[in-house]
Amino acid sequence: MRLSTFFYSIRQGFKNIGRNKMFSLASIATMAALIFLFGLFYAIVANFNHIVKSAEEGVAITVFFNDDTSEEEIKRIGEDLKKRDDVLKAVYVSPEEAWANFQEEYFGDNQELAEGFKDDNPLAKSANYEVYLREVESQDELVSYCENIPEVRKVRKSDVVAKTLSSVNKLLWYGSLGVIIILLGVSIFLISSTITVGVNVRSEEIAIMKYIGAKDGFVRLPFVIEGILIGLIGAVIPLVLFYFIYNKVVVYIMTKFSLLNNLVDFLPVSEVYRVLLPVGLLLGVGIGFIGSFVTIRKHLKA
Repeated sequence: MRLSTFFYSIRQGFKNIGRNKMFSLASIATMAALIFLFGLFYAIVANFNHIVKSAEEGVAITVFFNDDTSEEEIKRIGEDLKKRDDVLKAVYVSPEEAWANFQEEYFGDNQELAEGFKDDNPLAKSANYEVYLREVESQDELVSYCENIPEVRKVRKSDVVAKTLSSVNKLLWYGSLGVIIILLGVSIFLISSTITVGVNVRSEEIAIMKYIGAKDGFVRLPFVIEGILIGLIGAVIPLVLFYFIYNKVVVYIMTKFSLLNNLVDFLPVSEVYRVLLPVGLLLGVGIGFIGSFVTIRKHLKA
């Protein structure tokens, strides 16, 4: 394609938007609303996933050892655990640390209750490793691995927490997929409707162009560019607005509900936009291209 033809098609794409102002504005506004909803949905999902991931990193199994297991063997097993891909970290808890933690948790300010055990640690055989998971779904596999280690006496795990987080992850995935499919379908329909109006308005002109030998690509390109422009403009507007709104909403929530400060850690806007910006622009351009390309192709074949 010659450069002059390409620039002609771009000019025609802009003119097509001007010719169908009402439909173009309606498509841009609807596209903007959909991309904004997608951005809102993605921000909620990303933050929720971040919270779930943080909770997952707090899920650990506790590995206890046989009474006759030496310190060297325990440390060797710990090093092997740390090398596994599904292990985030493995923390060694000595009998002294276990007893100190027990006193703090159960005796609290009444430390005098533990005086009777001053010279006799009741948890002398409780050396263990707290093994934290990268993903909660891998808990069963890791537990099975640990239980097959000869020196391991018992493995304590959190079945309820693991199953709950695993179910939340699946629900999050299926819910996200469903909403994205709906948004894509509605957007493509709207772009297609706008291009259809443009084709109908220029039907006589297109017929004459075809009659004098214009190729389908020459006729199609201005409409494809029109669809891409509508998609791009419809994506840029909400992405810019959402960038400024996001931080204000986060600050408002954390101020209004101060109890969440210790429970929820929202993602910074830069982290959200690292994915949202390219995906949002790609969605806008992609939906505009697909909607216009399919529509004009159908009309040229008719």
